[in-house]
Amino acid sequence: MLILRSGLRVVFMLIVLLASAAVITAVLDLTVHEFPDLVRFTRSGTPGTPQVGDSAGTKSVPSYTYTIITTYAHDPEAFTEGLVYQDDVMYEGTGLYGSSAVRKTDLINGNSLMIHGLPPEYFGEGVTVLGDDLYQLTYQSSTIFVYDKRTLELIKTVNNTPNGWGLTDDGARLIMSEGTSTLYFLDPASLVITGRIDVQDRGMPVSRLNELEYVEGEIFANIWQDERIARISPRDGMVTGWIDLNGLTTRITGAQPAGDLNGIAYDAAGKRLFVTGKFWPEIVEIGLIRDDPPGTIPE
Repeated sequence: MLILRSGLRVVFMLIVLLASAAVITAVLDLTVHEFPDLVRFTRSGTPGTPQVGDSAGTKSVPSYTYTIITTYAHDPEAFTEGLVYQDDVMYEGTGLYGSSAVRKTDLINGNSLMIHGLPPEYFGEGVTVLGDDLYQLTYQSSTIFVYDKRTLELIKTVNNTPNGWGLTDDGARLIMSEGTSTLYFLDPASLVITGRIDVQDRGMPVSRLNELEYVEGEIFANIWQDERIARISPRDGMVTGWIDLNGLTTRITGAQPAGDLNGIAYDAAGKRLFVTGKFWPEIVEIGLIRDDPPGTIPE
């Protein structure tokens, strides 16, 4: 009988211990769900590094690395300032005084289809195609050129316009960067500024915004002299993600001198994302890979 009672006590104590463990687990689980930013993973540093949560509205955004899917030939003498894809044709705006141009290139074989040079006093900047028109910004000239996208014939020259760096569109408005943390919306007919957003990541301004591309409802922006692309909400300017292309410049250009990563194009029908840079010998189609958690970004 004594042995039986002792056995019962042991069983009882085990039940109590198990119950206590369950309660502790439940409390911890509740803490994680009710305070999800108490301990979390951040986009910066090594994926998986825990960090005490930020204040409300400043949670870290997703981070992505890349994989190279394929490459295409690119003119290594092109100082790329803007890139747009349509129907296997790359529309490209290039810079530098005396050699700025807008051009059409066959993506598949890299052959130049058409080129329109700018007068030597203009430094070409970002480009976008909206409808049948191709728009090109210029650097510190307060001038925007509008071309027929089929022939690259100059349709009009609009002076006293905003100076810009990068250019894209959302199908209705032009969207322009100027190297700061501000993006501007322009009316495509009058080229007058109709709105603006200030780009921020966790409450801090994101400056040096350069070449732009509109991708699935977001604005993708090169950061000048940085190998990252910011994904930006056009609604409020909040950064929704970062694409880290660290090492891509060296990987593509090798020991050859080359310029910054600058040029983003998107094939909406084929869901393909292309990047290039100033004086790069190749245009690169990349796939995005989540840093944390691992896995590819859903289409």
